[in-house]
Amino acid sequence: MIAPAVLAGLVPWCISDWQLQQPFLDSEPSRIVGAVLIVAGVPVLIDSFARFALQGRGTPAPIAPPDRLVVSGLYRHVRNPMYVAVVAVIFGQAILLAEWRLVAYGALFWLASHVFVVLYEEPALKRQFGEEYETFRDNVPRWIPRVLPWPGF
Repeated sequence: MIAPAVLAGLVPWCISDWQLQQPFLDSEPSRIVGAVLIVAGVPVLIDSFARFALQGRGTPAPIAPPDRLVVSGLYRHVRNPMYVAVVAVIFGQAILLAEWRLVAYGALFWLASHVFVVLYEEPALKRQFGEEYETFRDNVPRWIPRVLPWPGF
């Protein structure tokens, strides 16, 4: 939980001091969208970490990976709910605070996550879990959640 707290909390605070700016498009109600993204992202992070620990018997960190492929809960909708949640929290803060620097940070974070997932994480999961991961990968999208959950194995 330290990495997401730093990436979605500490870094945005360092960038913005969590100070409200004039709302984007002079739309005060837009701040509600930001708050919703933050409130939606935090429980996704908590649930995803819990599934890694309890079902996967490991952590999301490469130094202590799970020994079981986690394919339950939100993982039935999207392969990377933790990254999606962190991006949601970052962009939620950007919209709530109307801070363009957080928009740029969120875009850079998503790009770095995408590169990491494609170049490291997916090949590592394929090596570790083989055909089981390939079936999961072929049925569950990387970033944009499925509406209906994948029925799984």
